Amino acid sequence: GLFVTDYFTRTPRKLSPFRSFASIELFHFHIPEDTVIAVWNLITFKEQGGTFGDQCPDRSITVYFRSGAPSVINPLHTHFPRDTAVPGSFALTLTWTLPNRTTGVFNVTSPLPGDWFLAAHLPKDEGKISVKGLYEECQYLFQPQLIVQRLVNIAVLYPGHVTEQSMAPHNRSCLYKVFVPSYTSRVLVEVLRCRGTDGCPLWLRVRAKAPPLHNSTTLDCREHMPCQLAQDLPFWQHWYYVLVEKHPGVPGTISFQVTVQLTDCSRPSLARPPFLPSSASMNMPHSFGSAGGLALGDSPPPTNPNDTKHPVPIPVTSHAGERCWPVRPTLRNELDTFSVHFYIFFGPNVSVPPDRPAVFVINLLPVLDSGGVLNLELRLNVSSLCGENVTVFGCLNHEVPLTSGDNTSVTCETESLAGFLLSVNATASLSRLRIPYPQTGSWYLSLRSLCATEHGFEPCTNVTAEVYLRAYLSPCINDCGIYGQCKLLRTNNYLYAACECKAGWNGWGCTDNSEAFSYGFQLLSTLLLCLSNVMFVPPVAIAVRSHYLLEAAVYIFTMFFSTFYHACDQPGIVVFCIMEYDVLQFCDFLGSLMSVWVTVIAMARLQPIVKQASVLYLLGAMLLSMALQMDRHGLWNLLGPSLFALGIMAVAWTARTIRRRHCYPPTWKRWAFYLCPGALIAAAAVLLYAFVETEENYFYIHSIWHLLIAGSVGFLLPPRAKPSRRLGPLPRRKGCGYQLCVNEQEELGLVDPAVASINSICTS
Repeated sequence: GLFVTDYFTRTPRKLSPFRSFASIELFHFHIPEDTVIAVWNLITFKEQGGTFGDQCPDRSITVYFRSGAPSVINPLHTHFPRDTAVPGSFALTLTWTLPNRTTGVFNVTSPLPGDWFLAAHLPKDEGKISVKGLYEECQYLFQPQLIVQRLVNIAVLYPGHVTEQSMAPHNRSCLYKVFVPSYTSRVLVEVLRCRGTDGCPLWLRVRAKAPPLHNSTTLDCREHMPCQLAQDLPFWQHWYYVLVEKHPGVPGTISFQVTVQLTDCSRPSLARPPFLPSSASMNMPHSFGSAGGLALGDSPPPTNPNDTKHPVPIPVTSHAGERCWPVRPTLRNELDTFSVHFYIFFGPNVSVPPDRPAVFVINLLPVLDSGGVLNLELRLNVSSLCGENVTVFGCLNHEVPLTSGDNTSVTCETESLAGFLLSVNATASLSRLRIPYPQTGSWYLSLRSLCATEHGFEPCTNVTAEVYLRAYLSPCINDCGIYGQCKLLRTNNYLYAACECKAGWNGWGCTDNSEAFSYGFQLLSTLLLCLSNVMFVPPVAIAVRSHYLLEAAVYIFTMFFSTFYHACDQPGIVVFCIMEYDVLQFCDFLGSLMSVWVTVIAMARLQPIVKQASVLYLLGAMLLSMALQMDRHGLWNLLGPSLFALGIMAVAWTARTIRRRHCYPPTWKRWAFYLCPGALIAAAAVLLYAFVETEENYFYIHSIWHLLIAGSVGFLLPPRAKPSRRLGPLPRRKGCGYQLCVNEQEELGLVDPAVASINSICTS
């Protein structure tokens, strides 16, 4: 055949440590039909400060693959909510082969066509809270690339017609495909008139949706005559691929004929007619088959010696699975994103007769519905059983209903199919099923009522069970409960939802309480973070006594909003919000930075130099508001105004030192008992905040931060001099010299100026 190679790539993305599914990076690919091999090239590299991160530590990267929907992963081995079905997926761990770069390859032979999803993440870290911009952090970037090789012009088999084929010595196999429409209960593939040097040295393989593999359904035509391979309960509305493969080492040319027979389950005694008037009658796609294939609605081509196609009558035997029952549709009602209800006509109460199953179909839209949770609920009306020991079994299957056999109804499994089983009876009248990230397409629910006897379950007689059926699509399981938040996430044009848990709760639905915080611990944490702000009361009292009324107002503002911000910011149920969270956070950050600003400006003592010092207070408020609006967590946006205030203080102190030719403040008591302790306390607070704080110790480390910051303000806030009203103007000596007057009470930093006397020393 002719191969065509397609190439797909995605933009590199930064990976994050795993905390929940909301922290993973999701990539969406689409694999075309008739693909024989798909190769994912997984590229990972490190970056630090815009350059290659050679010094970054090696951290393993886990990648998950799944067809049809995103992977349901559980790397932390947490518990899933009850009644939750967990679909499987492929997983691959990448290790580093170079200091700053590594690659991995993941091959899939004959992959299923359609949507494929890749999920990648880093291992869970220790939860350190880092200050943004303090240092260049290591970034791990992941970029997947997909290379697919697909066959074109695959020969199409038409039901009821024979295709002749000659396999040359240099060829090993021949590949065909046939479309299976809805209401097909059986696919029968047969090899006829096989002629070779040693009997019929052929393997016959059949697979749905993609070309067959070595473990697909196989039949050795050398050992089975006639060479017939049957597939019961095939997938509806899909291509089935037929591979005729030659035994290795067989010389010469082999000629044979291939034919396919489809059994219509709505007419179990009849096979499907070989030709239908239009493609709509067989529910077949309009764009199918090879370039020279036979189009539906056309007449069969004339026969020729090399390629004969003509109807062949194949006897149809009755099988248990060939009979199908009417499928009742559901009405789709979209309420919101991933909030869809499926209503049953003349429901929601459903009658399940004793002699036949009740079948319903739920259609999930491609791509749009695979990012939520499919929920199913069955509730049995016990009063409808009339005292009989009746059990209603429900089988939920993807793309084909499972309705045959009593044992199949109980186990919900066949040799080639496996579905999800639900059951209700008089003892357990309620059953639920949740499927996170379901595959899109048609889901069929088959309800069957059976009576329990000594020999197992048997069909009931004259008992019609009544069941309440509810089916809906939701973003998350139970909206993630009270200890989680359901988040709507997006990757390119694909939407999906995931839970983000808090207060130590984990799991897909935030139901795993193995590491959960107790109520007492939550209450203690809230009280620590809130009551630690009471430490601002002494700085407020000192500011009021020293007549720093503006500074006292800023400290009261900070204390108030910091208290209620932390009361609203708690992860558990001990939460109290007086305003919107964003408003409280902005006011808390603004108050904290304004406290630093006004304290440093007060330490600069600018009144003798700048008559209107309130201009600097207003300028600081505007600059800090702008910085917080730009980036509330950025280091330099917050540190810049603080350094600017410290620069003003340094200039003012330097000017006084030069003018007076003496260190300012001049007394050792002010340095030893106020400035040095206050600076050390503030430095310790900054070090704790920047390098020690983690998610586990946040409650008490941040409370200590409150205590230290408030305590440092009490030490650093300078006393304000209150000149005596009895003091007149100082005498000035006439002459050509200069006069330097020093207020000793101001320089000594005495708290109460009324107690001390004022001595002025004038030097000429």
